[in-house]
Amino acid sequence: QVQLVESGGGLVQPGGSLRLSCAASRFILAYYAIGWFRQAPGKEREGVLCISDTERRTYYSESMKGRFSISRDNAKNTVYLQMNSLKPEDTAVYFCATSRKSSCGQLRGYEYDYWGQGTQVTVSS
Repeated sequence: QVQLVESGGGLVQPGGSLRLSCAASRFILAYYAIGWFRQAPGKEREGVLCISDTERRTYYSESMKGRFSISRDNAKNTVYLQMNSLKPEDTAVYFCATSRKSSCGQLRGYEYDYWGQGTQVTVSS
């Protein structure tokens, strides 16, 4: 069974940075697109960023370009989400997910079948 485990969340001040990790087991992450999503309290889950098998990036929102980036380390079977210049509105539980397809699609949650448990990111002074 596909397993995804996120880590790296925590409390950070506005303007700070965090790097989240998504470690995969029981499947070879390099062959598939991996997406990051987030859900803030009282809000619907939204896409953040995705990397395809060919390392094409798909951003859900233009506002995230320039602050968020994604990369993969196939040797470690892990995808990373680098978040810079964090804002209080970035506070959310962040999830990684895969549809076990090579492309990112529209980065909508319903397109993805396997999800990690999430990691909390809190941006506050």
